[in-house]
Amino acid sequence: VSTIAGSAFAADLPSRKVAPAYVAPVPVFTWTGFYVGVNVGYGFGKDSQAGAWSYPVVAPIGNAAFNFSQNSSGLLGGGQIGYNFQLSPMFVAGVEADLQASGIKSSSVGTGFATPIGAVPQTATIAVNQKVSWFGTLRGRLGVTAFSPNLLAYVTGGLAYGKVSNSAVLLSQFPTFPAFALAADSAGSTRLGWTVGAGLEYALSNNWSLKGEYLYTDLGSFSAAGRAPIQVAVGDNFIYNRTSSAKFHTVRAGLNYRFGGYSAAPVVAKY
Repeated sequence: VSTIAGSAFAADLPSRKVAPAYVAPVPVFTWTGFYVGVNVGYGFGKDSQAGAWSYPVVAPIGNAAFNFSQNSSGLLGGGQIGYNFQLSPMFVAGVEADLQASGIKSSSVGTGFATPIGAVPQTATIAVNQKVSWFGTLRGRLGVTAFSPNLLAYVTGGLAYGKVSNSAVLLSQFPTFPAFALAADSAGSTRLGWTVGAGLEYALSNNWSLKGEYLYTDLGSFSAAGRAPIQVAVGDNFIYNRTSSAKFHTVRAGLNYRFGGYSAAPVVAKY
């Protein structure tokens, strides 16, 4: 009887369940977050120069046109700031702004021929110097992580702007006289344009990443004019008009510090 009563009493006691074992979440890498960084690189391109010079009184006899290009190159360096958003495990979108100090510059000489007075030949030479002092971009980025969650391959494009300084001197050479400067001009302005490119960024750790990037940048074209300081004849003056462009390629390497890097996975409980 006591055995049966003991069994019945034990059956009436509340059951004791073992607490579930929680598995620590495994961090999941993400590109989402703000970042800042620095970069260094090299720029190169080909600027175009086109225009014409003339003596207004004797034109069209006394005029000549020029059209030539000049190679540009130089070092550059600066910083960038941006934000990425991990759209899915495969796709990342973002926006980036950067500002660069630039040593990209070019200089060259174009030559043309004119007969400003009768049949007396003249060789006219124009020397042009151009420099991109600084430039910046504001771009969108769209990338994929097809090969590794830590490796982002992306395309990018958007607005470009920068300071372009340009100067020219026009020299004249007659057969029996030494060369002398006929006219000159100097101009500098902040230009607006566009840029497009692509790059790779690799996450070294939770917060640090390295990137390599290529951009093609077009800061547009601008016009300038020069006029001789003295008149050759009454009502006459030697003048020229020209148009210059600023287009260049850049390749650069950068280091970013990212505020983010990992997001916590959902907590999983095991019973």
